[in-house]
Amino acid sequence: MSSGKRDFSEYLAEFFGTFLLIVFGLGVVAVVFLTGRSVSQWEISIAWGLAVAMAVYLCAGVSGAHINPSVTVALAVFGKFPWRKVLPFIIAQTLGAFVAAAVVWFLYQNLFEIALGNVAGDPVATLNMARIFCTFPDPNITMTQAFMTEVFITAMLMALILALVDDGNGLPRGPLAPLLIGLVIALIGITFGPLTGFAMNAARDMGPRLFALLAGWGPDVMTGYPLSENITIPYFLVPLIAPIVGACVGAGLYRVFVTRALGMKASG
Repeated sequence: MSSGKRDFSEYLAEFFGTFLLIVFGLGVVAVVFLTGRSVSQWEISIAWGLAVAMAVYLCAGVSGAHINPSVTVALAVFGKFPWRKVLPFIIAQTLGAFVAAAVVWFLYQNLFEIALGNVAGDPVATLNMARIFCTFPDPNITMTQAFMTEVFITAMLMALILALVDDGNGLPRGPLAPLLIGLVIALIGITFGPLTGFAMNAARDMGPRLFALLAGWGPDVMTGYPLSENITIPYFLVPLIAPIVGACVGAGLYRVFVTRALGMKASG
């Protein structure tokens, strides 16, 4: 296979992997908002974790299953991932998330219309429905807390991903690694999810947010201002920037404190 065809197959794998992750993830959130069924934070977090695991199983053999711009950038900064592929990977991931949001909207369209009709005239309630697609902070936390939450949880995620796929760190995990990564996602969602919606992934947030913008929520979906007096900047910047910062922090810490120690142990 030529280099160009191989690269395109990787981009396509990232598209479909991210699509699978987001279509399942948004699907469970739609259940909460649109069907009236009682779903706990635990169940939502487990669903997102399983969605990540299945997405990794789908495309890991082709693209490495980044399915997250934060992972892509961190691997380029601290790993051997080529910088020329970073932007195409991010575009593929974001498009996959956008299309997934469109599919969820289409399949739940009648329920969306009923739910939005029930809150017509209430801008806060209407914008709150956009949580099906994208993340907003708890109204009781500040933007600094929201940003640092996303940095912290994405740093933990990235460090644990590296630990779980590093055969030199403990026993080789092989086919179990994607499932264990999914459990990490679930654990983060259960413990810190209510604060920011545990985005940890710019494509996961931006792709569906752009769909919501085009689907009728308008520019408020980018700013989030009506939802909280504590939103002091356009909120889309938080899940866009903070996860990338966090992933680089997590990868850097793993490299300094674990990879170096393992190298010293092996050489000693």
